[in-house]
Formats: sequence, structure tokens, C-alpha cells
Amino acid sequence: MKTRDYLPAEFSQIEEEITTNGFAFRSGEEFQDLIKNCGEHANWRVFASSWNDLGLDLYMADGGRYRRRRFAAFHVSDDLIRRKPHQPHYQSRDYNILNGGIQRHFAPILEEVANHDFMQKLLGDCGRLFDIISPSSTRSSPWHAEVHQFRIEAGQEQSGLPTPEGMHRDGVDWVCVMLINRQNVSSGVTRIFDNQSGALNEFTLTNALDTVFLDDIRVQHGVTPISRLDSKREGFRDILVLTYRHDPV
Repeated sequence: MKTRDYLPAEFSQIEEEITTNGFAFRSGEEFQDLIKNCGEHANWRVFASSWNDLGLDLYMADGGRYRRRRFAAFHVSDDLIRRKPHQPHYQSRDYNILNGGIQRHFAPILEEVANHDFMQKLLGDCGRLFDIISPSSTRSSPWHAEVHQFRIEAGQEQSGLPTPEGMHRDGVDWVCVMLINRQNVSSGVTRIFDNQSGALNEFTLTNALDTVFLDDIRVQHGVTPISRLDSKREGFRDILVLTYRHDPV
């Protein structure tokens, strides 16, 4: 049932903004209740610390070694969130001109992370949100949802590239991008364009839980390179990306 009654207060009016603009931004402060609803704040710290244990992305066609990640796929419907057998991640070159066109095998997201209350709640809430704003049954649940843990590292002399493929679509229906942590880096500006390359908006995900929701059919997105503020200290940007596409199975 597509009804707002099943959405938490944090998601109110997001569907209207996405319908109107193709995207919606929410600050981390507005999502603090998501943490509160998942138990003690220590649970969030455990969840966020899992970004310290990501595998190096060895598929970067630009030769870069600045990205670490883990990956998982889920079936998401009104009454069920079920992790799918581990599988490769694939994008066609139509959507990822740099790294697309091949099966990319990434380390799986750890079970304790996939089953964490916060992850399960976010998967379900996003599924319900995207159901409400889906214009037809071809863009609604059941969902094939893919979850990506990313860490982009800025080196002493080399910038880190959050979106090395440039301005792009992901080749899905809906996208949720949430900042988990950001340490000792500058820039990383999120830019939103329509499909005619017209700039719609730009902002920087700065605080934990800063989130942008995207209609991947209608808009493109990209993020500017990050650099260390202090060259002698580690610098990185941790992101959680959830993508949703209609799952005919």
C-alpha cells in the first residue's frame, strides 16, 4: 500500500520534493531520530566504525588506489528485507564510462553491518518512500536494492575522487546517498544536474547523516574531488549508497 502513514516523520515531504525537483536533501540533524530509534548511540558508533574495514577497489580504470568499498544486494518489499546471495556489481558503460561494462567483484558487507538495526530501518524506509513516489508498477516494489560502503581517501599529494566517472546516473530507479563520516578533507561538493546538463543545485555533505535522495531517471549527480586539509593527517570521506530498481522476480 502506497501511503505516507508508513513513513517516519523524518521522511515527511521528501516525496513531494523529489517529485517536483528530482532530488531532496536532508541534514544529518533531521535524521538524528533514526539513530535514536535503533537503540543506544553506541550502536551507531559500531556501525560507522565498520568503514575502517573496507577492501581496496582494484577495478579503477584510472589506476587510482583511493577508493575502498564493500557491497551487498537485497530484496526489499513491503513485508520483507532479505539479503540476496553475494553477487558481482555491474553497470553498463552507458552509465559508468570509466569502470562499466564488466562484472566487479567486491568484498561482501559484513553480516553484522547488513543486519544492523540502522541498516535494516534505512533499507525499509527508503523502500516505502520510493514506493510512494513511484509513478508506475515498473518503478515500485519489490525492489532490488544494492548497498555500497565507500571510503574515498585523499593522499598527501593526490586528491580522492568520489565520482571518478564524472557527472552520471547510476542506471537504477532511485538513489539514497548518506554521509557517515568526513575527516580532514576539503571540497567534496555534490552537484545535481538535469539530463540536459542544466545545473539544479549543489551542496556539501558535511555532517554525519547528511543525505540526498535522487530520482536516477530524471537527474544526474557528481561530487568534486577531495583534498587533505592537513597534509600530514589521514583524510577521507565515508559514504553509504543505497540504490533501488524494480525487481521483476
